[in-house]
Amino acid sequence: MIQKIFTCTLTSIHQSWLWWWEGSTKCDEFSRSVLTFSIALFAILWCTWRYASSKKHKPVLPPGPGGLPLVGSLPFLGPNLHQCLAELSRSYGPIMKLRLGTKLCFIISSSSMAKEIYKENDIIFSNHDLTIAARIISYGGANLVRCPYGPTWRAMKRVFNADLLSNKNLDLCKDLREREIQRMVTELYVKAGIAVNVGELAFATSLNLLESMLWGDRHKCEAIESDFQQLVMETINLLTRPNISDFFPLVAWFDVRGIEQRMRKCISRLDRIYEDIMGRRMNLDGVEDGNAGATVGKDFLSILLRVMNDDNPKKPISCTNIKALITDIMVGGTSTMSTTVEWAMAELIHKPEIRKKVQEELDTVVGASKRVEESHISRLHYLRAVLKETLRLHPVVPLLVPRVPSQSCIVGGYEIPKGTRVMTNVWAIHRDPSVWDKPLDFYPERFLYNALADFSFFPFGSGRRKCAGLPLVEKVLPVIVATLMHFFEWRVPDGVELDFDEKFGVTLTKSNPLIAIPVPRFPSCKELYE
Repeated sequence: MIQKIFTCTLTSIHQSWLWWWEGSTKCDEFSRSVLTFSIALFAILWCTWRYASSKKHKPVLPPGPGGLPLVGSLPFLGPNLHQCLAELSRSYGPIMKLRLGTKLCFIISSSSMAKEIYKENDIIFSNHDLTIAARIISYGGANLVRCPYGPTWRAMKRVFNADLLSNKNLDLCKDLREREIQRMVTELYVKAGIAVNVGELAFATSLNLLESMLWGDRHKCEAIESDFQQLVMETINLLTRPNISDFFPLVAWFDVRGIEQRMRKCISRLDRIYEDIMGRRMNLDGVEDGNAGATVGKDFLSILLRVMNDDNPKKPISCTNIKALITDIMVGGTSTMSTTVEWAMAELIHKPEIRKKVQEELDTVVGASKRVEESHISRLHYLRAVLKETLRLHPVVPLLVPRVPSQSCIVGGYEIPKGTRVMTNVWAIHRDPSVWDKPLDFYPERFLYNALADFSFFPFGSGRRKCAGLPLVEKVLPVIVATLMHFFEWRVPDGVELDFDEKFGVTLTKSNPLIAIPVPRFPSCKELYE
């Protein structure tokens, strides 16, 4: 067959150059032969190069389960997705492809692969995936978490870092945070000896604390407060639910589970609350300052309105950006802090020897019958190790926020096509036995004495798009846990078994709520906050 093709090629060339073949000298005959052979050789080499190039540039995707037509691997995954993916990765490797409905996903399950994503190719992977619910609560990607990487995102990041969460501004809000911590302690003293839901207590405290920091006391409308908190809770609940429309965009119009419709209602009501508070804030500040539209104050809303009115070209934010950022803070902050508090308290109740070390450190650094101050946290080394160990075993977002590459990229020798979804199983990386000694044990001392391997511990992500609210979490989370452990002894009610079953969602919560009884360690708390 090849010989026939070669013969035909020579014949065609011969006929196309017939005018030259009419020459009769030996020199002409030699020239004709050389030219013919050269053209034929060039054609063969060109075809060979094209064939090799097509094979070379064909995407080589990582291994992974085959799945079924249309639905992919969805029918084979259990409710705890992070655990299922960790199990599959043991068979298919640290980078694995998975088709979920019509979506092609890639799962990263090792620190070395994570390093390639978050460090070596950080810019390429600097866009977050937008689910339908996330698109709605972010006002179409107008917040910091879901905004596409680019000038708008960089402007909001400057506002977030330099204005909202700067050390100076966080210090100015200190009294607002202390007031909410005081309310929590007072409530628990009233309920001393009565079983409480620790997760609900942490959620309410976090929500009140963040709400107070957002718009302070003087503009806080008690008439809408309960409605606002209910809407935030409903929004978080909808955000954590799997939505079939995210996996099958062709049926998204039908909104099979009704998540889109309910989320739009929640955001519409939240939007009216934001408009009302922002309108009253600008009017009242204008009256107080004699300058209509001026904004003063140390709460977050005052700062955001001031930045918007400054018309700084480096920080161009709109009312929509402000509302999206507020939702960002409330939804992300409350779920992050309340979930971590509940897991930390469960581990401390379960491990009395660790709890004793924490309380001994608190008695030494803070002092008996004295309240915990934010200034104490830097000296509470063991407590901070406990919180890190909690986040290692129970990362708030076990698969982090999925990334979407802006261009095709090679990771671990495999091609990750542009526009696909990349999920990092940080839960599996935090429990990797090749990185961690006794990875399933709760052992805070590992964070006191051992140097951490690169990308072995990153519960809040890494790179440009890591959690922007981390400075606030680091300020508030240790104070809540330290206060709960300093003022109270905790025990589970008789007949109640403490378990550590997980419930997967956007955040990794306890499957069964932590119910515990607070017993005061000191006689009274009234004089501590006067």
